[in-house]
Amino acid sequence: MKRHFLTSLIALCLLWPALLVPAAAADVVFPVASRIGLIPPPGLEPATGFPGFEDQTNNVFVRLVALPGGAFAEIEKTMTNEALKKQGMAVEKREQLKLANASAILVIARQDTNTGRIRKWLLIAPIDNLTALVSFEMPAKTPASYPDTAVRAALASVTTRATIPDAEQLTLLPFNIGSTAGLRLVRVVPGVAAQFTDGPKDSLDATEQPQLVIAASAGGPQQAENRDRFARDVLTGLAPFKELRVTNSEPMRIGGQPGHEIRAQAKDIQSGADIEVVQWLRFGTGAYLRILGFAPKDNWTQTFMRFREIRDGLEPR
Repeated sequence: MKRHFLTSLIALCLLWPALLVPAAAADVVFPVASRIGLIPPPGLEPATGFPGFEDQTNNVFVRLVALPGGAFAEIEKTMTNEALKKQGMAVEKREQLKLANASAILVIARQDTNTGRIRKWLLIAPIDNLTALVSFEMPAKTPASYPDTAVRAALASVTTRATIPDAEQLTLLPFNIGSTAGLRLVRVVPGVAAQFTDGPKDSLDATEQPQLVIAASAGGPQQAENRDRFARDVLTGLAPFKELRVTNSEPMRIGGQPGHEIRAQAKDIQSGADIEVVQWLRFGTGAYLRILGFAPKDNWTQTFMRFREIRDGLEPR
């Protein structure tokens, strides 16, 4: 189990995708929708295929991964020299590195890869309520592309930010949201979906407050006669509800594209309160957008208008 945990962490460090927010020289740079950032050494540019920085000419990469705060204790126990050896890394040195607001574990190792031997600095630090995992990789050659002093300075600058601006999170979606109609962004699943609400709770089970989920999916029926059945099928299985009853189902145009609207009524599983539901599907070529909203029956007309405002502001990215 420990071996599997370590393997997953290394793979996550290598593969996690994201964009970056550019900043002036000597400023901390944060990946989009990430709370972890650092000051990149001169010569390293924001990467486009992973969260970090790269110098493609010299094959130098810095990868940033944010893990839960509780992960640090587990990594500290399992990322031994012997465990790293089994991952193909020969440890040169292990030490403590002082950051501005944390004490980090720094491991310097060499590793043979398909493109040649590399030298790798692995930093793991508990910062605020996160665990920062940073990998600084470059070819193991003399002279080095970046001196140890530059690498250490970059790693020592690792820090976090308390919050992530909504605008950054929304750039990770495959669609643009023109208006949020005053709803609060709860979470974004990069490349897939966003959840909004109007209330203090973040869970979709909180049916006492308006909830709206927008998700992009592959597939969807291309023939108009198949869309009503498809819309009904994707509406089933809504966990917080019972006695779901469709009151209206009809085709419509949404944003100039073929779509379908379903309206329904249901009851909350726990309280039995009356819930109104609306689902819009907007069909494209080989994909569709699903907008699902629900809220208490009281003030439904006003809530529905807000949902519709968000729907009408959606555009493909």
